[in-house]
Amino acid sequence: MKADAANGNIDKASVIRALFASYHNKDRAALERILSDDFRFTSPYDDAIDKAAYFERCWPTSQHIAGHTLEKVVDLGGNEAMVQYECRMPGGKTFRNVEVMAFDGDRVRSVNVYFGATYKDGKFVK
Repeated sequence: MKADAANGNIDKASVIRALFASYHNKDRAALERILSDDFRFTSPYDDAIDKAAYFERCWPTSQHIAGHTLEKVVDLGGNEAMVQYECRMPGGKTFRNVEVMAFDGDRVRSVNVYFGATYKDGKFVK
């Protein structure tokens, strides 16, 4: 991943783009390299699950994702960054999520995801 030459900090946006590219490309090996060995994932359905549980429970959803549009990538300073994205599913459903990521060097150490509403053809879907 690309480091900022001025201060040696990692370019968190590049890491985040690579993480989402691994989903788009269905490339688990690439994602495994991005996530730290002590990775933790938290969502409304998952309470700080480890890397093995993440790949067991969450990675299979990559097969049901048509793509992501990264709308905002914000370096929060320190070891954190945030991304807001729109996710497109086959069949036309879309939803937006926000993820706050903590980094350990150029690897993602944790993700806290916050879910948004789902839409199809511009209309809210329950």
